[in-house]
Amino acid sequence: MLQYRYRAATPDGRVVDGVIQAESRQLVLEGLRRQQLFPVAVDEAPATNHHRGRRLGRRAAVALWARTMATLLGAGVALDRALAFATQHSGHEGFAESVRAVRRSVQGGTSLADALAQQGRYFDTLFVAMVSAGESSGALDVVFDQLSRQLEEGGELRSQVRSALLYPIIMAGVACVGVGVLLGYVIPRFASVLADLGGTLPLSTRLLMDVSAVFTRGWWLWLPIAAGTAYALPQYLARADVRRRWHRARLRWPVVGEIEVQYATARIMRTLGLLLRSGVPAIPALKIARSSAGNVSLREGVDRGIGAVSEGSSLAAALAGTLPPLALQMIAVGEETGKLDELALRVADTYDTEVRGALRTAVTLLEPALILAFGALVGFVALAMLQAIYGIDLKVQ
Repeated sequence: MLQYRYRAATPDGRVVDGVIQAESRQLVLEGLRRQQLFPVAVDEAPATNHHRGRRLGRRAAVALWARTMATLLGAGVALDRALAFATQHSGHEGFAESVRAVRRSVQGGTSLADALAQQGRYFDTLFVAMVSAGESSGALDVVFDQLSRQLEEGGELRSQVRSALLYPIIMAGVACVGVGVLLGYVIPRFASVLADLGGTLPLSTRLLMDVSAVFTRGWWLWLPIAAGTAYALPQYLARADVRRRWHRARLRWPVVGEIEVQYATARIMRTLGLLLRSGVPAIPALKIARSSAGNVSLREGVDRGIGAVSEGSSLAAALAGTLPPLALQMIAVGEETGKLDELALRVADTYDTEVRGALRTAVTLLEPALILAFGALVGFVALAMLQAIYGIDLKVQ
């Protein structure tokens, strides 16, 4: 049952408003006429459900919608009715408006994939391509199930990364506040006391006081520098040649580069596997899969691979030098056995697991590194102050 908000006129000319539940808009119109009401406007009303108490994020709303569509279509519900129900229970107002537009387009004769393509803010190229393949094969429920699984797994990975980085970020913030208090409040007052006493200060104390002076007296100089950097750096990195060099260099970093390659490989292979399983040919699937990699250098490698495959090369050989050896080996086996979609998804699962493990290890090492860095900084400040104090005591004696 769906909720509809109506406005109707009574036989004596009054206008009344209300909300009624029915399976379709046509049934609402018929029910109003039976009550001797003349409909003026009948629109879908957002349903009250367990998602209204909280606002879902954009990705979470799309995942929930895909899961609901998979469930309804798998149960034999008609597409229009499934779209109506899933829209009312989306949990995200902006997304609900987009899906209402999708439903109106479908009612006007547009295919579901084309209607989704018009809402690019919520549905990317992969989503549209898989829905198009599902419409062609008559397996929309299976496609929506695969899409919901992918979106849910991606959301889970992002949630794990955010949770893992939360404590180090808080610790770094506390450390910055502590250092700021030392340099901006404690050290200047300590320096004024030492200046009144005169004499030669130890090197560590002089260095600490110089840093504090730059921090407290010349802070206004850093404001235009920071503002200029914040404006110029994104403009500089947006240049195609600079971005290409930056992304290529990033892949050579000791830990970060390896994690980025594994993460990009997982996304490329999962997208490729899902598209192949949905019936999309290899080359169009590769063209869509390459856009899932955020690194420009890796995308260019996949582009070169697409060109090689178009000329008759095997996929494993075409992607050599772009993807890791394990992924290439699994692709080669998939091509030989005709199970490329299955093995591509298995590669994606493998690298997703490795990325999670690498992130956990990196965060585990980051926490003691931050503690040691902050401890060393505090220790240096304490040493500089103690050396100055001991120097004062010796002069007094």
